[in-house]
Parts: sequence; C-alpha cells; structure tokens
Amino acid sequence: MSVVLAVMRNELRAMARTRTATAGIALLTMLATVATVVSLHHMSSAAEYRERQQLAAQAAFEAQPDRHPHRVVHYGHFVYRLPSALAAFDAGVDPFTGSSMFLEGHRQNTANFGDVMQGSVLTRFGQLTPAFVLQILAPLVLIVLGHGVLAQERERGTLRQLMLQGARLRDIVAGKLAALALIAGLFMLPACVGLALMAAKPGASAPVAVGLVLAYAAYLSLWCVLIAALSALSGRRRDALLALVGIWAVAALLVPRLATDAAYAAFPLPDRLQTDVGIAADLRKIGDSHDPGDPYFSDFKRSVLERYGVDRIEDLPVNYRGLVAVEGERLTSGLFDAYAERSATIQHRQNGRVALFGVLSPAIGLRQLSMAAAATDLSSHLRFLEQAEAHRYTMVQQLNQLQADGVRYADDTARDADADRRKRVDSARWKDIPEFVFVPGSASHLLRAMLPAAAVLLTWLLAACGLLALATRRLGGAR
Repeated sequence: MSVVLAVMRNELRAMARTRTATAGIALLTMLATVATVVSLHHMSSAAEYRERQQLAAQAAFEAQPDRHPHRVVHYGHFVYRLPSALAAFDAGVDPFTGSSMFLEGHRQNTANFGDVMQGSVLTRFGQLTPAFVLQILAPLVLIVLGHGVLAQERERGTLRQLMLQGARLRDIVAGKLAALALIAGLFMLPACVGLALMAAKPGASAPVAVGLVLAYAAYLSLWCVLIAALSALSGRRRDALLALVGIWAVAALLVPRLATDAAYAAFPLPDRLQTDVGIAADLRKIGDSHDPGDPYFSDFKRSVLERYGVDRIEDLPVNYRGLVAVEGERLTSGLFDAYAERSATIQHRQNGRVALFGVLSPAIGLRQLSMAAAATDLSSHLRFLEQAEAHRYTMVQQLNQLQADGVRYADDTARDADADRRKRVDSARWKDIPEFVFVPGSASHLLRAMLPAAAVLLTWLLAACGLLALATRRLGGAR
C-alpha cells in the first residue's frame, strides 16, 4: 500500500508541476462549480415562477363571474408541473417537453413553454448542468491529464527502473489509477455538494441521490480505468491520446446521436397534425354530438328517455344538453386516451432502442440513469401528461354535469333577451373544481427505473477492469 501511495503522490506532484494539467483541473473544477450554482439558481427560480403561475391560474379560474358552465369548459385552465428536487442536477428532457398544459373541453393539448423553445439559439445546444459537465467534459479532461500515465514511463524507460527498485507492476498501475481517480473525485465534489443540497429539499430522496453519486463515480472510474489501460497498451503518449480522444468522441458524442436517429427511424412518431386528423376522422365514425340526426346520439337520446320514463327531452328532470356534453366528452376523451397511449408506446419503444446502444457507449446508460433519478426522463414527462389529462377530464365532466343539473333545458334553449342571465350558474361553483397537484413517482419507483442502466454501467466497468488487467500483463512482458 505504501508503494501505491508513493506512486500516487509522485503522479500528482508531476501534474502539479505541469501548467496544462493544473489549468485543466482548475478550469473543470470551476466549471463544475459554476454549473452546480447556476443550475440550482435556475431551478429554484423556475419552481418559484411555476408555483406563482399556478396560483395565478387557479385564482383566475375561480374569479370567473356567473356564467354558463359550458363557457367555463371553453375558458379552460392552465396547470404546471413543478421541477423535481434533483432536476437541477440533470434537466433531462424537461427543457424540450415543456412544464405546463392548457386544459380545455373537447381537446387534449400537449405540454408547452419548454426552456429550449423560449430561450435563445444558444440554449438549444444544451444547458450547463452538473450532469453535462461530468458526462461529457470530465472524461475529456481526464484523457488529457492521464493519457500518458503509463505510456510516458515506457517512453522514458523509467518503468524498468521503478521495478528494479522493488515496486511491483500492479502497485505502479494502482498508484497511477488512484491519482486519476482522485482528480475525478475532485471534479465530482461540487456536484456532490449540490446534490446534498437538493436531497435536503422536501420531496427529495436521499437513497436516490446516493445512487446517482455512485453511478457517476462508477462512470468516471470507468474512464480512469480505460485511460490507464490504453496508456499501458500504447507505446507512445501520442498514440494513447489519439486512441482515447477517438473513443471519447464516439462514445460521448457520436453514438448517442446515432442512437436517437436510429430509434426515430425504427419507430417514427406521428406529429401533432397527423394525430389531430386521425382523431377527427375516428370521431366522425363514432358520432357527432352536434348533429341531431347522428345515429349514435339518436340511440343515446332514446336510451335517456327510456331511462327516465318520459317521451320528450323537455320532460326530463335534467338538462339533456348537459347529458349530451357528458357523453360527447366521454367519447372524445376515449379517443384522446387511445392516441396518447399509442404515442407513449412508440416513445417507450424509441427509448428502449436508444438503451440498446448502451452496449456501444456507457454515456447512454449513465444519461438514462441520471434522468430517471432526477425524474426528468420520458416516463416522468408522460406521467405529467397522464395526470394532467385525468384532471382535464374530471374538470370538464364536472362542468358538463353542472350544466345537466344546474341549468334548465328550457332556459338553455331559450333565445329571449333574458335567456342569457337564466343560463348562468353561481360563480361559487367554480371553486368546487379540485386544484391540480402533480404527484411524482416514489423513491422506490425511481430506484427501480435506475437499475437497468446501472447494470449496463457496471458491465462496462468490469470490462474496463478486465482490459486493464490484460494491459498490465502485457506491460509486464514488454518492459
């Protein structure tokens, strides 16, 4: 152990004497710190803004005057999703998918107001988050710092001298690896401090945060092991640097991009226009509530009259128009749910196809694990859409039922000057509509979502350790 520590200290002193190494370490540490501080501030501001907007939307909805319930259906309501406690660490898909939805009758809208859509062109290149720094930039800096940890010993002929002094080859390799790991730990320190602050917030989970730290530690350890292995296998520092930069470019940049393109090509997702056209076509096949002669609603009218034992809709104890609105919304919402489920299935298949590329790039596995832990992945986004749609349906149907029970059919169909006043419902009834509260996934749910990607990362780490063991044996034979 003393030899390992001595080699590690010597390697760190050598880096400290090199301006390039010290500048790289200082810059990335500062960048990680800035990314953590900026992300924490951005998400805190976003949470405050969305909470403020949600309160304003709720107040505006409840402040509506006395009016017809169906007008309230079309007035609609905004709902917002507050960022998760760990979203400052990894923004995931949230900047692209949006954080709010407008809920209205007869229509299922998508999430809006994502940061990318509202920000400048530079925002589209990605936000500066701790996850981005550790996933992309930290491995590159480690490559620049460590590509020659063993190759330079072979170039200078000092490896044999170290072994003649009694140092075992595996201790030398372990010392060099420990120095790289210590630098990687320094890069992780600001992010870990930020994660600790995030984990202390209400709704956060300490086990999820710990799992996230371990995942990033495994990822950077993988790169440290890979750097040491390639450095041991290469006879010259230049060769090691070129090979490692090529691996980084492919694994961190090229494969993730190819993975998304391949997933979309394999499972194309219909756009909004195609979806709206399909829903309209299917709705015409089911029935049109605005057409008195529509076969479906003619049967519906007959069944309603039989149920209440009357011959005319004017004799019903409830407003027939309200009942039609309830039935029409049930039909359209069924179509909305079917199309939404179909879209979610395609997106999950796309995500699964991307995950398969994890065998070519550990960055993909880490990215999926990181987004799952931060609740900023596809599943969390779809969870918001599902809950918002459920709230929309409840709100609209409650208003439709209020039309059926609170507005007389004679008044609803009247056209005299005073008819509009008689159709109105007391504005206090708007407060009966429940407020929207997004319920995120539990800690156990997040941990289970992290497991597949964690297994991929662990496999990569074990493979890299096997490569390092092989490189160490070859290095011993080549000395």
